Amino acid sequence: MTGDDERSAPALSQDEKARYARHLTLPQVGDSGQRRLKDASVFCVGAGGLGSPALLYLAAAGIGKITIIDDDTIERSNLQRQILHADASVGESKAASAASRLAELNPEVEVITHGERLTSANALELLRGHDVVIDGTDNIPTRYLINDACEILGIPWVYGSIFRFEGQVTVFNHDGGPTYRDLFPNPPPPEVIPSCEEGGVLGILPGVIGSIQATEALKIILGLGDLLSGRLLVYDALEMSFRDLTFAATTGREPVTELIDYEGFCAGAAAEGSLAALGNSAGGAFPFGEIGPADYLKRREQGWNPILLDVRNDIEADIVTLPETEGLIPHEEILLATASLPRDRDIVFYCRTGGRSAAAAWALGQSGFEWKRLWNLAGGIHAWSDEVDPAVPKY
Repeated sequence: MTGDDERSAPALSQDEKARYARHLTLPQVGDSGQRRLKDASVFCVGAGGLGSPALLYLAAAGIGKITIIDDDTIERSNLQRQILHADASVGESKAASAASRLAELNPEVEVITHGERLTSANALELLRGHDVVIDGTDNIPTRYLINDACEILGIPWVYGSIFRFEGQVTVFNHDGGPTYRDLFPNPPPPEVIPSCEEGGVLGILPGVIGSIQATEALKIILGLGDLLSGRLLVYDALEMSFRDLTFAATTGREPVTELIDYEGFCAGAAAEGSLAALGNSAGGAFPFGEIGPADYLKRREQGWNPILLDVRNDIEADIVTLPETEGLIPHEEILLATASLPRDRDIVFYCRTGGRSAAAAWALGQSGFEWKRLWNLAGGIHAWSDEVDPAVPKY
């Protein structure tokens, strides 16, 4: 920011000068830099694990306008890592909870919230006019959407991802630099990407990664330092190490000009014979059965006697196990247990929300078990809590 841009930036009040005193004494920031931050706008997709530290530090730093989009509500299992939110806020909107916390931290910041999902229909309208976008998401389709919308609008965005003890950060679409599609030209099959719920995550990890994301956002706005554009920073908490992997823009790649159906785009990348492809070939239905918890109990009362099989891991089973469960076999090991499973009795598989249990049913069917004998407990433990027993914990 120079010349007329600096003079047009909003002046700092005496209260702001006191609040940002440690910035003002930094030669690389000073009054002009702090005014840049005050004049800047950042859009954060998600107010969860990554969004929590990023939003807190951006608000504390004095970003003038912060926009948050998140359609989710707070669950108690979020609080292990999503430090924006409090126990008393369980059940509330994450976006609203985040706005309330940021207002407490820095009332000078304008916070705008959207309690909805970012979609192809609203992304361009919502992101337009922002200086930087922060990726606080946990799914591949939304990242392709963010990337394409930012490429069309010419906005840099800061990517972050976490899993177990490892995190990644980079900057996309900055000043002609590489984009998400340059690093990940094709999405992986959806079923090979484990979620934090399935794989777990060290609670402190998003604090590290989200803080780095906020750092890169401030550097973009201030025009400082070497950005992670073209560099993927990989953090390993167990080794306490950082690795820097370089990548470049793809030569000859056609620029993105319109948004698409990203759920369909990512599902279409599933390998031939994958769970997603099987479902699509069957018109959206699987050859094994699906049954909800209430219907499952009703049929049992009428004399149905299936095996109820848990396909989660030992740690999850220690949190909660459904009544009458007859065994625990992690879904990735199901084919190793075919000799011990009867072929003349129905089997009902369950997991946390129904994804891994569907994969287990499909795997057994592909291995020669009769499809009519295989059932997925739709919605898993979460559906059981909703339909049958609210005392069963969601996690």
